[in-house]
Amino acid sequence: MSLCILAAGKSVTLGVAAFTLSWTHSVERTRWEEDWKVTPSGLQVVEARIKGSGAGMEPPEGAVLKDGWWAYSPKVGPQPRLVLAASGATAGGWTLCTSQDCRELGKAAGGAIVLQPCVADRLSRLR
Repeated sequence: MSLCILAAGKSVTLGVAAFTLSWTHSVERTRWEEDWKVTPSGLQVVEARIKGSGAGMEPPEGAVLKDGWWAYSPKVGPQPRLVLAASGATAGGWTLCTSQDCRELGKAAGGAIVLQPCVADRLSRLR
């Protein structure tokens, strides 16, 4: 599987099956992390972690405190895409990490950033 990142009219393809998306909450300035898998059905969140709690970031029922992080498994199905809005109002954008490296997305205000399974992967499965 591959992950496509679409931003500012450009596309980047990452040959990965999993990634971690992290960011800092705009009000509480607390770190969030989500682990995702790239699947034939879409992007599937596996685990989420919140470094603390506060306004708009209460850990859900079933969350477990591990090493200062509230960890839980979100109960949502595969998503066809993730749309990240780059407002420029936060301390930074998102950090997307794979087994190879990390990259920052949406640090400055601008258009949306879209993460989705690459279309070529979908076409090859149809053949």
